[in-house]
Parts: sequence; structure tokens; C-alpha cells
Amino acid sequence: MKYNLSEITEIIKNRRTIYPKFFTSRKVHKEIVEHLLNNATWAPTHGNTQPWRFKVFMGESRSKLSNKLGDLYKKNTPRELYKDEKFEKIIARPFLSSVSIVICMERGGNEKIPEIEEIEAVACAVQNMCLTATAYGIGSFWSSPKIIYNNEMNTFLKLKEKDKCLGVLYLGYPSIEWPKGQRKPIEYITDWNE
Repeated sequence: MKYNLSEITEIIKNRRTIYPKFFTSRKVHKEIVEHLLNNATWAPTHGNTQPWRFKVFMGESRSKLSNKLGDLYKKNTPRELYKDEKFEKIIARPFLSSVSIVICMERGGNEKIPEIEEIEAVACAVQNMCLTATAYGIGSFWSSPKIIYNNEMNTFLKLKEKDKCLGVLYLGYPSIEWPKGQRKPIEYITDWNE
């Protein structure tokens, strides 16, 4: 074996969504965030386009993100669906998290590569970050509320017209015991063809 597969498998199996309301006030240091971002860049990417882009909000800058998310929720939620509790949750998450990383996809000029493949590459990059966070004992939550999928969010993030915001990755040290998980056995999800 080239690598310790049991450790790799344990990290994969132990990756969990941990919501910001369960984070402590302990800071995630910039060096750790840089490690997560560096590992993200090693995701597979068709044509080596490397479409991932990250906007990191730490410290006081989290208020800018909180304000924008709250503003987008108010503007884009129909009155009959608006809930004060949801608004409060959206604006609180950046402050409950030590770090908020806005996940973006930059649409390159190679039209031979379908947009969906660029989005898939970014998703793989996010998985790399979540696995690295798990190895550090840091909780992560990839939030993708529909309020982020608009031109106003793109303007806020200084994205180009064809680029996309794909969510916010919230990071923090958990205040709870690391959650357990389970998955369906592969027999339920796999068709073998020989």
C-alpha cells in the first residue's frame, strides 16, 4: 500500500455536516484555512481549468457577508414565505463561524467544457476542504440557499457574468461530540455489469 487506507477511509467516513450553531468561539487560524484552500486546488478538473474561486471572510469582514445575506433574503423571499427565524439564522451564521468561505465557480473561456463539469470540479474542491477540516477536527457546513444564485450576489463578490456563487462553507470547532453517520450499503445503490 502506498498510503494508509484505513486512515483515509476513516476521514471520509467521519466527514459530517456540523451547523454553525454548534461551533465554539475558538478561532480557526489562517494557516489552517490556507491548508484547506491548498488541498481544494488538487481536485479533479477537466482540461485543468481550475474553476474554483474562494472569498474568505474572517474577523470583522464577516459582518459584510452577514449583511448581504440578510439583505438578499429580505429582497428575494416572497412575503408569504418570509420567516423571521430564517432571517435570524442566515445573518447569524457568519458570526457563529470562525471562517466563512464563499464558494464560487469561474466560467473559463473553453466552451468545449460544459458548465456542469466546472461546477462538479468546484464540488470536488469543497469535498477536499471538508475532508481536510475533518482531519483537523474542524466542523464544516456547506450552505447553498437559493438567495445566493443571482446577479446581486455576483456583484457583491465581484464575479463576472458567467461565474456562479455556489454556496458558503462555514467552519468552526464543534461544541458537540462529533456526529456519527450511516450510509446505505452499496448493494442498494449499485448495478454491476460484467
